[in-house]
Amino acid sequence: MSDLLSVLLNLLLLFKLVAPVTFRHHRYDDLVRTLYKVHNQCPHITRIYSIGRSVSGRHLYVLEFSDHPGTHELLEPEVKYVGNMHGNEVLGRELLLQLSEFLCEEFRNRNQRIVQLIQDTRIHILPSMNPDGYEVAAAQGPNTSGYVTGRNNANGVDLNRNFPDLNTYFYYNEKYGGPNHHLPLPDNWKSQVEPETRAVIHWVRSINFVLSANLHGGAVVANYPYDKSLEHRFRSSYRTSNTPTPDDKLFQKLAKVYSYAHGWMHQGWNCGDYFPDGITNGASWYSLSKGMQDFNYLHTNCFEITLELSCNKFPHQEELEREWLGNREALIQFLEQVHQGIKGVVLDDNSNNLAGAVISVKGINHDVTSGEHGDYFRLLLPGTYTVTATAPGFDPETVIVVVGPAEPTLVNFHLKRTASQVTPGKRTSGRGQGGRVKVQPRTSRKKDAILRQPHRGPA
Repeated sequence: MSDLLSVLLNLLLLFKLVAPVTFRHHRYDDLVRTLYKVHNQCPHITRIYSIGRSVSGRHLYVLEFSDHPGTHELLEPEVKYVGNMHGNEVLGRELLLQLSEFLCEEFRNRNQRIVQLIQDTRIHILPSMNPDGYEVAAAQGPNTSGYVTGRNNANGVDLNRNFPDLNTYFYYNEKYGGPNHHLPLPDNWKSQVEPETRAVIHWVRSINFVLSANLHGGAVVANYPYDKSLEHRFRSSYRTSNTPTPDDKLFQKLAKVYSYAHGWMHQGWNCGDYFPDGITNGASWYSLSKGMQDFNYLHTNCFEITLELSCNKFPHQEELEREWLGNREALIQFLEQVHQGIKGVVLDDNSNNLAGAVISVKGINHDVTSGEHGDYFRLLLPGTYTVTATAPGFDPETVIVVVGPAEPTLVNFHLKRTASQVTPGKRTSGRGQGGRVKVQPRTSRKKDAILRQPHRGPA
């Protein structure tokens, strides 16, 4: 009997440690209070900042988790979650609030998995990109036939059809030659997008994000780029056609990580639809122009997927606990996927950090660039790769890299100035919503060794 009592007490203790405080819908003021509650409970590992305001003036608040909040640490990747882009698709918003409470409480309880995640990763959580639309949907509530009420922002614009269309440029460049990454924005882009979209664009340009997920509702599937079909260019109808990125296998793996860690997404049959493994190429499902996940991939270093998480866009409050339990492990595992592939620092011949250096992988027509202080992150599947670093005024450097299935391989580059060049390499130190940038990493024998002696192969 005593053994049974001990088991019951342990189960109660476990439930106390992992159970979120509440399972209910949060209006805007409630959302803000929840974010500040988490911050007050975990002030040393969190920071709240706003990336801008909605049409109606509501702040777009982000909650950051890091062992050094407000600071980019060298070689530490940045990852983000974005929820409630469509105001009436509310589950993502609630899951991200639950995730915030969970990360804080588990860190305080010294859950080593969560402690390591926060120590090694800078996590940014935007629970609601469309707070105005949410308030319209919430005023109507879940018991209604108004399926799309609150979907758009206060100007009636669908924010996931509002980003600059860079797919057309890339499809042209892929065929005729041209850049395959960081495609430039049109000169008039600011006048063509909504305040919420503009805020997110400034955000993703100010922080060197590596991985991201955008949380939606209305289906249960992990959707990966491209969202816009190649056929979309030539026909007025939105014809579906599988349109893979150069990183298609990697994106499929990222989507499967979430799907198989989810309680039921991987089963495929959900909401009357069938998706093998619970994943789909976006354009293969339906073609979508000016979407956010394609924009992330084509304009920044960030690999983003879209998570459709519930058949009901506005689930009843009684369903929230089940949804949280079905998504909790998947949300954590997806964050952990940022720690794969290769990463390192690009230096010049005087050991100055080089920003904007291009990192190319032979056979994959999509490059990434080093961040403001020279560190870069390139997600890759396990394998052997030929990787080249280039920068204007410097000779390129090429290495053979073996990537394993666990932690990222550390590969630093020392670029030598071209003999005819005398202009110093680009060295910047900027600030933005991302906060301060720490030039040197925190005290760590591992990281110090990396910087003292560049690595040219697997760690």
